[in-house]
Amino acid sequence: MEDFWLQVLETIKGQININSFETWIKPIHCSSLEEKKAVLEVPNNFFRDWVAEHYVQTIKGALYDLTGEDYSVSLQVKRVRPPHLKEAPTADDGGGDEDLASRMFNPRYTFENFVIGAGNQFAHAASQAVADSPGRRYNPLFVYGGVGLGKTHLLNAVGHRIIKNRTVSDPTKVCYISSEEFTNELVNSIRFERMDGFRKKFRSIEVLLIDDIQFISGKERTQIEFFHTFNSLYENKKQIVLTSDKLPREIPDFEERLKSRFEWGLIADIQPPDIETKVAILKKKADLENIYIANEVAFFLASHINSNVRILEGCLIRLGAFASLTKQEINLEMAKEVLKNFIKSEEATITIDSIQKRVSSYFDLKPKDLRSKRRLKQIVVPRQIGMYLARKLTHSSLIEIGEKFGGKDHSTVIHSIKKIEEKLNNDPYTKGVVADLIKTISE
Repeated sequence: MEDFWLQVLETIKGQININSFETWIKPIHCSSLEEKKAVLEVPNNFFRDWVAEHYVQTIKGALYDLTGEDYSVSLQVKRVRPPHLKEAPTADDGGGDEDLASRMFNPRYTFENFVIGAGNQFAHAASQAVADSPGRRYNPLFVYGGVGLGKTHLLNAVGHRIIKNRTVSDPTKVCYISSEEFTNELVNSIRFERMDGFRKKFRSIEVLLIDDIQFISGKERTQIEFFHTFNSLYENKKQIVLTSDKLPREIPDFEERLKSRFEWGLIADIQPPDIETKVAILKKKADLENIYIANEVAFFLASHINSNVRILEGCLIRLGAFASLTKQEINLEMAKEVLKNFIKSEEATITIDSIQKRVSSYFDLKPKDLRSKRRLKQIVVPRQIGMYLARKLTHSSLIEIGEKFGGKDHSTVIHSIKKIEEKLNNDPYTKGVVADLIKTISE
């Protein structure tokens, strides 16, 4: 049941905003899944009511996608005691280092299962170097890239390798945590007056692996505590690995002293994979899931699913489930039929060109005006809005955005994005314009 619920979570993750997923879906625990009824446990009454109103249909849809059956969903509030700081697993729990690694990290997210391509080979090599010599090379290591491109996989793989090869003296001092979990532990420690325990835990570890560090943006107390944790670990030559969806200097509402520290070590990006790499990823995933997929089907999926690897793998799981339930072999015709809604959605993917057309039309300009070098205010502001939307609504890199807007360099793109972010906080007119454009572009 746990494995199936993980598949449900992966399916939903590809359908909603990552922030919404982390806040409202990830904390849900599946306690029962029988007779077409899913009993789900949630933390409190408010959480239950919010999920019931906003996400039950999404959950039902994911269950149907994977099983072909209509499930009812029951939400129950889980009774919990006041939280304690999480204790790290101990090596005495049995099973040795291999078992310890599997309990601390996703057992499928290893270097051996990571498919290397042109877009991720640098981040992969840097992660391996860190795992083989923690604290001595590339500290901190900062890996950034879009959603579903393999950042979490690499973070888990680093932890696996360190524990398996015992490249630190105490494997139980390897800590993998999301920024949300770090914040929650901090909040609970403040609430229950356990800050000494919190600091002792995080400042005595050998390796700190933090996923999605951008989510502590705007959380002043969390940033202060993490700053001191970072300093303590760095000064004692303990390894720090961070992942984010953007460069340190692009994270809004983030302390400058933290941004500068993130740049002390090595920054490695992950770019969307090319078609050949996506085919290799599909083949690897199919082997792991015991699904047979012909080359023509793999190339069909790789060439039509352009968003991210997570959605690509979700389509494979959907095909595998459909084939298993209907006792059919996966072929090209089946793939086209089962995934027709996904393919249609992908074909309508937002591009920089489509953003330029909408923005120029909104401001009564021509797309070539946005790509020009003219500095008239009536062109500069729409151009900045266009760059901001390109960064927000597409997976394009800063360099790609700059090239599309007349060969601007990445620093110009960053400046434009920051200008619009500032106006969104202070200027109701700009906020309304951007909201209108996002709605129009997304239709």
